[in-house]
Amino acid sequence: MNAALVSLGSTSSLMIAEAMKKQFDHVDTLQLKEIEVRLGKEGEILYRQKPLNKYDCIYLRGSFRYANLLRSIAAMLEGKVPYMPLCTSSFTTVHNKLLTHLILQQSGIPMPKTYVSPNVNASKELLKTVRYPIVMKLPEGTQGKGVMFADSFSSASSMLDALGVLNQPFIVQEYVETGGSDIRALVVGDKVVACMRRIAKTDEKRANIHTGGVGETVQLSRQAINIAIDTAKALGVDICGVDILEGPQGPLVIEANISPGLQGLSKVSTIDIPEEIAKYLRRKTLESLSNRVSKKSAEEVIHESKQESSPFQEIVTELTFRGDRVLLPELATKLAKLKERKEYTISIKKGKIEIKE
Repeated sequence: MNAALVSLGSTSSLMIAEAMKKQFDHVDTLQLKEIEVRLGKEGEILYRQKPLNKYDCIYLRGSFRYANLLRSIAAMLEGKVPYMPLCTSSFTTVHNKLLTHLILQQSGIPMPKTYVSPNVNASKELLKTVRYPIVMKLPEGTQGKGVMFADSFSSASSMLDALGVLNQPFIVQEYVETGGSDIRALVVGDKVVACMRRIAKTDEKRANIHTGGVGETVQLSRQAINIAIDTAKALGVDICGVDILEGPQGPLVIEANISPGLQGLSKVSTIDIPEEIAKYLRRKTLESLSNRVSKKSAEEVIHESKQESSPFQEIVTELTFRGDRVLLPELATKLAKLKERKEYTISIKKGKIEIKE
């Protein structure tokens, strides 16, 4: 199996690429900045001016500044590459905090109270009604950048005036007191493989490692683990960093990251995180390839049945029940060429059902 990791060349990405080399027959490490997407009738993806090689697995990583390029690459590869851990839409939704919160809202994921206003004047009216302190966020940004704190209406209003000059949209969010700490949980598939508590440095509210925070080991509650996994599923991704606040009302999700850094987590974790990711990529790639072979085999059976002189084609299968209803296997529906808008006569006796058009 051949795989590729596309990234900006961060240390974390290189750590994953090295681990992938132990799980795949061949792994290419591709620089995101050297990829070009050509749209049109004969659209294609070029790497260093040459058509991109065929891969069984491609893991795309990159910052919010490259969200549109990442989404374009994923959209072009969708259906052509057996396995990619991040869905196409995630590159624009997860890299935008507002869109992320909307998905969390729709999926019933607990999060701090969050407000969005259409303009500066409406926002100032909103600021008169909220409880301070508050958090003000720019929709795009990582590593704690674009996150501001206001402890009064006057300070929030001043920040708002500055944002108005920059013509920047923003999000207002309630501040949850956690003693300057948060939780980073790394979700890989259907489990949290590593987590840490991040503690902000003195006089700093942001606990991100990139802003000087320090990490320490933490034991997550079952509730927090489930919330982290549910967040990744809601966003349509198999690999995701989920940031959680442990507030008085329970765990609250404040952010997600689909290109999470591993260095801080690796320092406090007892497992080899890149290896866990690489093993998961291999397993899912094998599953995807197997599913493709099964689908192809089914199509071959249908083709062969057309050549048979016998009016019947038998298949051996278990029946799937939905309550008291029986669902026909997809292959049986295709072989019989059953159509939704046609009428059928169903003859029934114990152990036998016959359907005629």
